Amino acid sequence: MLDEPNASIVGIRLKRGAPHDTHMDVINVTEDADTFTCNAYLALGEEPTLIDAGAMTGVTDVIAEHTDDLDRVVLTHQHGDHVAQLDAVLDQFDADLYAYGAHPRRSHELGAGDLIKVGEETCEVVYTPGHAEDHVSLVSDSSLFSGDVVVHDDGAFDDGSFGRTDMAGQSRERLIESIRDLLDRMPDTVEHMYSGHGSEFHGDVREVVERALERAERREPKYPDE
Repeated sequence: MLDEPNASIVGIRLKRGAPHDTHMDVINVTEDADTFTCNAYLALGEEPTLIDAGAMTGVTDVIAEHTDDLDRVVLTHQHGDHVAQLDAVLDQFDADLYAYGAHPRRSHELGAGDLIKVGEETCEVVYTPGHAEDHVSLVSDSSLFSGDVVVHDDGAFDDGSFGRTDMAGQSRERLIESIRDLLDRMPDTVEHMYSGHGSEFHGDVREVVERALERAERREPKYPDE
């Protein structure tokens, strides 16, 4: 999956021990938020990386508890709950910004098929629109940072859910295609799922994503008012 000759390296290798067997050290820095936010994940190492910035006031303080030097922020997409604290994070840590969609502070443009180092792992950028036009997911041989395209649990489903598509600019059909693409790009060895909402999942991630796809393919409203 990760040895395509045309793929470009857009990140830097990080090095650190791991809490799950040999897996990298990942911390949800918005876990204790009391306001609506996404999950923002900090992968520690010599060049620490933050996946999404979240909307929790004080997230910079939580990051600073774990590192004084944030190398980069990678955005899965630019909905408000993922970027409300982005300026604060970039200002405090002088970090680079990696994003698929245009942003005035973007320093590196992500493209489908790019490779980026996150923690100890090489992740492939998979373009996964439907919930958001600029949405990307990051897939390595053992981990999935799925943003909002698929989540483990939310108010609609447990053990396999998908991003909402009832708002302007969203598309259930495009989301279904994105989940299929994600399954095509994701090896069977993925055991760690970090999604933009809900709980982390450690186990057979492919089964969770397949259940999310099955539920999305029913084409029923995710929420009663959708």
